Amino acid sequence: MEGERAPLDPMIFTTEELSLIADAKFFCAKARIMKKVRATLDVLYAELKNELHGVELLAPRSFNPKAHQFVKGEHLEEFPYQYLDYFKHFEGDNKFTFRSLFWWGHHYAFALILEGEGLSQYKKNLVNRYDKLADKGLSLCLGGNPWEWKRGEGYTMELTWERKVDLVALLSNRSFLKLARFVTYDDPAVAVGKIVDVGRATLQDLVPVITP
Repeated sequence: MEGERAPLDPMIFTTEELSLIADAKFFCAKARIMKKVRATLDVLYAELKNELHGVELLAPRSFNPKAHQFVKGEHLEEFPYQYLDYFKHFEGDNKFTFRSLFWWGHHYAFALILEGEGLSQYKKNLVNRYDKLADKGLSLCLGGNPWEWKRGEGYTMELTWERKVDLVALLSNRSFLKLARFVTYDDPAVAVGKIVDVGRATLQDLVPVITP
């Protein structure tokens, strides 16, 4: 029909795509960056262990305080990623973990993920100790499952004093609790190598939710 554009031939590359294909430096740079990310997570793992030394956690009964994992992949919504789970507990419907995630093209995320055993107490702690968490750049994640990592309107609600009433209403219907701090790549902490400090500080800020 006149005025309609013919569909693009899937075998024809655009000018932008051809430029990317010809760029021999990109994947070398990507490999260097991913090594730096892993080195960052290695240091963060050591720092988080020190942070939790001697801390009593309200953990599930079969929780192993030494359990952790490093994961690297290419397809978190088509973008490369790496993450550290420490501490780490996944057993049936029970989830009790602190995840430090690097998501290419998006942000770092440091998230406490809680589901199953102990959830009602974690929710009570969040509300009763809200003075220790409010207005610190932390967010309640609103996705329908714990593995949604987007931020912003519809995905997260910042924990501010003004939103406490909203928080209480939201918590009543949630089958899991995910609290996170997001750090975009234009944040100075990333450029000057302070992201480990941000991860450690995030755990410090969230510990009141998971301690007696």
